[in-house]
Amino acid sequence: MVEQSDRAPLLDWEEVPPGQPPPSGPSLDPSDSASSEPSKCRPQGREGGGSGWALSPGAPGSGTAVRGRSPHSPSIQAGPEGDAGATDEEGDCAFTGLSVKERRAAEWEEKDQIVAVFVVTFDTRSGNMVEWCLPQDVNLEGVEFKSMASGSHRIANDFIYFRKGSYFGLACFANMPVESELERGARMKSVGILSPSYTLLYRYMHFLENQVRHQLQCPGQYSPLEAFYEDKKAVLPPGGNGLVTACPTSALGTMVNRCMHPEMKITHPAGCMSQFIRFFGEQIMVLWKFALLRKRILIFSPPPVGVVCYRVYCCCCLANVSIPGIGASVPEFRPFFYINVADITALETELSYVACTTEKIFEEKKELYDVYIDNQNVKTHRESLQPLLRINSADREKYRKLSEQRQLLLYSQEVDGDCTTNEEDLFILFFMEQNNRIFQTLLEVAGSADPTLTAEHVRAMGLDPQGDRGFLVDLLEVYGIDVMLVIDNPCCPQRCFGDLM
Repeated sequence: MVEQSDRAPLLDWEEVPPGQPPPSGPSLDPSDSASSEPSKCRPQGREGGGSGWALSPGAPGSGTAVRGRSPHSPSIQAGPEGDAGATDEEGDCAFTGLSVKERRAAEWEEKDQIVAVFVVTFDTRSGNMVEWCLPQDVNLEGVEFKSMASGSHRIANDFIYFRKGSYFGLACFANMPVESELERGARMKSVGILSPSYTLLYRYMHFLENQVRHQLQCPGQYSPLEAFYEDKKAVLPPGGNGLVTACPTSALGTMVNRCMHPEMKITHPAGCMSQFIRFFGEQIMVLWKFALLRKRILIFSPPPVGVVCYRVYCCCCLANVSIPGIGASVPEFRPFFYINVADITALETELSYVACTTEKIFEEKKELYDVYIDNQNVKTHRESLQPLLRINSADREKYRKLSEQRQLLLYSQEVDGDCTTNEEDLFILFFMEQNNRIFQTLLEVAGSADPTLTAEHVRAMGLDPQGDRGFLVDLLEVYGIDVMLVIDNPCCPQRCFGDLM
């Protein structure tokens, strides 16, 4: 069987038929923007539902109860127009039947949204510095360190996803040896772009790689970048504030149901998910629990950092839920991608995130994270979370099913030429259906006459009644679901609940 590459393909920058030229707008300050990133509808191989899981409730038992500490429980609701989502015959997101607002949202998403283009260089006297940018008055403070990861001088090339204020960036870095005493034998540059969404950045990876090589060989020749910016710059909406707005939130509910959390898409799959699965193995189930609990996850790795940015993306995919209303009251699970010491102040106020870094000093900043991943070593300094590091029998069974489904998919792709579903779809759907299964069960129990969660319910959710007890307690508290947790203790014939309070 042919194994896929660990690296996503570099896509050519292809010209599209020009529409109306985008209007020029005032200068942008990414750090002041309050917009959220838009989604981009993406094809899917099958429904991302997950509702309607059969329950096998056991007999209620007596004992002390554990309840979610929030006084309310979320309820299952339909989308904005009562539509649970639909796909067309080819499996693509179906936009027929969408309201005018939703159609406008979909059309808005397809527009190019490049708000800045820049070149960063390493100067032997001044260090990292922005050499050139468009527009010239854009605030790029700190981008010179985000687009050149610490330690990059030891590698030949890399690509970096990062966040700058409310914008996301992609930069391609290259290091070329030169016979120059002034440059100390090496010329290092990065060429990057900023956008309000990270979902479309992958389109320009190949262009940025070509341009950084061009900048190394012909420093100061910016005309290709100028033409690129004029062609792809963001269409600024009317309103006078000069900021690129997000996709209208009123349309997002239905679109997310239809399109299976499309904002997670950062690259066409060809190794991203398979590398993540092979790299972490069964520990994916540990990361899944931390992601669902909205913990602060920091991944350390030496350069190159591009593949580590993909691990940030994969971690975000673990927490997808398509049941409306779930997660509305919990912190947003946001990708920061690459961070450095300049981001410490911003991280101090974040309640939930996933990020990666090449700077070992972050390991000492324990107040900034809950979970620290050093290559394949997942650890936490929080005593309450340490039991979640243990892999139980239910975790192993879920990983076995994921591996089995993945092997079947790879076999069908190689032997039958079946490309209707890809590895990324499989990965995202696997965890989305698992998450839906858990929350569907919890909501049905919470809304029943006897809101008691038994061991049978827990098994029906694909969890271990004993090994996942602490995880369930935390889950009920984080999401504010009001049920009583009743689980047998294998050490004695009676039911024991005192240690759950």
